[in-house]
Amino acid sequence: MADRVESVAIDGLGEIVPGDDLPTLIANALAATTGVLPLRDDDVLVVTQKVVSKAEGAIVDLTTIEPRPEAVEYAQRYDRDARQVELVLREAKRVVRMDNGVVITETPHGFICANGGIDASNVGPGSGDVVTLLPKDPDASADRIRAAVRDRLGRDLPVIVSDSFGRPWRFGIVDVAIGVSGIEPLQDLRGTPDADGRVMKSTIRAVVDEIASAAELVFGKTARRPIALVRGAAFHRGEGRIRDVIMPVEMDLFR
Repeated sequence: MADRVESVAIDGLGEIVPGDDLPTLIANALAATTGVLPLRDDDVLVVTQKVVSKAEGAIVDLTTIEPRPEAVEYAQRYDRDARQVELVLREAKRVVRMDNGVVITETPHGFICANGGIDASNVGPGSGDVVTLLPKDPDASADRIRAAVRDRLGRDLPVIVSDSFGRPWRFGIVDVAIGVSGIEPLQDLRGTPDADGRVMKSTIRAVVDEIASAAELVFGKTARRPIALVRGAAFHRGEGRIRDVIMPVEMDLFR
């Protein structure tokens, strides 16, 4: 149980472009940030999906996209960009729902999210005609960042790659984990007693999502601060993968 949790924004990364050695840049930014070294055993590094996608070239120029008639009609009805609608449909493993100007899809990773995680905000030069896709393997992206920090600073720092997701039946977005390295994503409390001694039967904490949301409080959406160190949170180290948090089909009540 943590008594105090801190989120510290890490500055100094600059604009990321395809081909940048993001893991090394992040390790250097950590090393240069006043007050975070030495790293501690209760530190977790959170990196936004946007910079990972940029560095890995998960970027699409919308001027190269020719939308199908259905995408054009949908975009016109809801004042959307037909090219982006087309790209969302192309990238989707499954379209869950498409209405009111929102396209909810299942991504190849198994995430259920609006627009398949395809995003036109904070993309840097080319804004308006450029979007980012989700990284192909966010766990592997987190692994590479973790390795670079370990090599540079001599500390095995758990890493979370985060993205902003909406929630069913609630307004607003929160950051959640889409990739992890060096941390167990869940804490299963089933079978343990609560504060009153009652045995819990269904409680599983999404630890990495909670840490990602804590980091987002210092990211902001316009501050160009895509890295944060969350210090003091309770978690378990391990080699968990993001698939651990994805609900199996047989348990999906809304499919």
